Amino acid sequence: MFIGIGYDIHRLVPVRELVLGGVTIPSDRGLLGHSDADVLVHAVIDSILGAAGMGDIGEHFPDTDPRYKDISSLKLLAQTKKLIKNKGYTISNIDATVFAEAPRLSPYKDRMRKNISRALECDEARVNIKATTAEGLGAIGRAEGIAAMSIALLVIGDG
Repeated sequence: MFIGIGYDIHRLVPVRELVLGGVTIPSDRGLLGHSDADVLVHAVIDSILGAAGMGDIGEHFPDTDPRYKDISSLKLLAQTKKLIKNKGYTISNIDATVFAEAPRLSPYKDRMRKNISRALECDEARVNIKATTAEGLGAIGRAEGIAAMSIALLVIGDG
């Protein structure tokens, strides 16, 4: 078994769609970034790459590469799945948490889980998504940004 941890945070800005787990969520602000800035998927990618000992998202999908400008992070996740599959790894499970003061994410968690499991070609039961607030504390609590954390468990073979 191989375990990896991923974390990402992005600033909220006006005139940008809010995309989390591949779901566009109604909001007056979205996350600033080179791709679609999906912090949840970015954290999942980093946890998978970490478990496989393959570096981080910036090494594989640098923000200096124009190919990744405004790209769906789910496409990067699908490419990450191919990278680890080529090394003989299978995803056992993903457990992720989104930290956001607003909007409420509960209505979207099932779709996020479906999108992530589809990109990873794994059963939905292997992907868990949670959401919490920062209780008004810090940058997240002031609604200046959204963060996510993920843990991935990989196994060798078909798991």
